[in-house]
Amino acid sequence: MVESGDEVIGEALVTAEQLQSRIAELGREIAGDYEGKNPLLVAVLKGAFIFMADLARAVDVPLEVDFMAVSSYGASTRSSGVVRIVKDLDIDLADRHVIIVEDIIDSGLTLRYLRKTLRARMPASLEVCALFVREGNQEADVDLRYIGFRIPPAFVIGYGLDVAERYRNLPDIRTYLGAQ
Repeated sequence: MVESGDEVIGEALVTAEQLQSRIAELGREIAGDYEGKNPLLVAVLKGAFIFMADLARAVDVPLEVDFMAVSSYGASTRSSGVVRIVKDLDIDLADRHVIIVEDIIDSGLTLRYLRKTLRARMPASLEVCALFVREGNQEADVDLRYIGFRIPPAFVIGYGLDVAERYRNLPDIRTYLGAQ
């Protein structure tokens, strides 16, 4: 355990080395699936920005990227249950092969909202690449094409994931145990 001020952070759940190894594997899989298709990776901000950068470098086919910001957490460690778009896409999705790049799937509420919203824009295909799936919290099958890691239902930070905008810069994934 590590103490940071009056907060307690757990040991690494997923190391930086494990992250990079799995992201390289995901990149190879996506490159193979999208050969000749010029996929559009859509990162869900803010949490997925580090994952998206590493994943884009690991995909060895021409691709494009765009960013979308949605919110269901605010400054809390629990979802409010209400999803809203904070920043929309700049690129038209019509007839594009789109891969939503998510940092973590928890209840699946945000993902259901994103899929519904993006499908209405008529992409040729729409898949999801999630770095983490928090086990036991999904209300329904989330049907993910690419999954990095399944993790326990603890709140985690690091590698883009935060609590109240802090700890995104940690190179690994750690459990956040809260204030002392």
